[in-house]
Amino acid sequence: MDKPLPRRATTVSTDRAGGAERTRNPWWDNTRFLSALLIVILHTGGSILAREDVLHSFHIATWAFRVPAFVMLAGVFSNAGPLGPRSLRTLLQSIVLPALVFSLLYSLEKYWLGNEFTVHVAQLPWTLWFLMSLFFWRLLLPLVVQLRHPLLVTTGVALAVGYVEEFGLAFSASRTLVYLPLFYLGWRIGQGFLSTWFTSRWSLFVAVAGILASCTVGGLWHRDIKGNWLSTRHPYSVADPLGLEWAWVIRLLVLASAAALVLCLLRLMPRRRLPLITTLGAGGFTIYLLHPLVILPVRELGWISRVNTPVEIVGLVLCAVLLTVVLGSPPVRHLVRPLTRPSTGWLFAPVTPVTPTAPDAPGPQQPERVPAHVPPVPEPARTP
Repeated sequence: MDKPLPRRATTVSTDRAGGAERTRNPWWDNTRFLSALLIVILHTGGSILAREDVLHSFHIATWAFRVPAFVMLAGVFSNAGPLGPRSLRTLLQSIVLPALVFSLLYSLEKYWLGNEFTVHVAQLPWTLWFLMSLFFWRLLLPLVVQLRHPLLVTTGVALAVGYVEEFGLAFSASRTLVYLPLFYLGWRIGQGFLSTWFTSRWSLFVAVAGILASCTVGGLWHRDIKGNWLSTRHPYSVADPLGLEWAWVIRLLVLASAAALVLCLLRLMPRRRLPLITTLGAGGFTIYLLHPLVILPVRELGWISRVNTPVEIVGLVLCAVLLTVVLGSPPVRHLVRPLTRPSTGWLFAPVTPVTPTAPDAPGPQQPERVPAHVPPVPEPARTP
């Protein structure tokens, strides 16, 4: 008999010390840790990625388990309800302010390393594009879920935007629209979509085959896969193998394979609590924000580029694993919480309850209509 799909939202456990203790679903935290670990490993070896076949093969084989997985997990924990005052304040506290804070820290670190001080506004540096896209995804989601065919429409937009030159790195416009179908798919999974896939026995074998296929492609054809196909940062190019007219086919294959491989990853990911991994996975957002600040000076000083031998490459990977463990640890998360989730009490006025007014004409007030196919969802507890 199929087991029910674990719920995406946090649940409330028994009271301790007079208060309800919130528990987390280990399935999502385990997945988040693996994705964060892969991101840190690839960013650590980024400066030698082109010349080292092992790292480049690893980069192609695990591509879908990094950024696309993070995008879909962000969708799982997103709210498709109307954007009220509380939702907007949450967006500001969990996305906008951390993006501004870490953009400033990045600029200060670059200046300390001898570069010109730059204030980033339209194009956030390095990994922070994800936060800008996440902000727009959450603004767009309440509208997207009201479409008659959301996945079809968002996929069509993702394919068409490649022909618009203006959609590129500025405001992360290209990535926002290209990854929007994956974000929406993640939200649907959070609502229980594809529950049969996650619980059936037959899907287990398909998922294993999907992971093996990704590893095979990464091992055999990693040099044939262009980086701009996966990054989705720029418009299509006439240099694409299928030409400009059919460049959208490549993007469609990339999006479809990304969604399929993330589903394979989720199917194989343990749903029980794993020692250390589940705890560290709860800090996936902190790992994502902090690791560039650690890697940047090491890379700029040329230490990574000196890595040549297989032993040194293994040592570099182990350093990346250690960095992930340290940054995701509860003490570090607690220490940097003022940066990853800044207080907004100094910015917003206290929320005052609204007193209902009497209707002008006698008779009951009619409640606001909402689309019947948009299920209510709770406020997200945390940005993944």
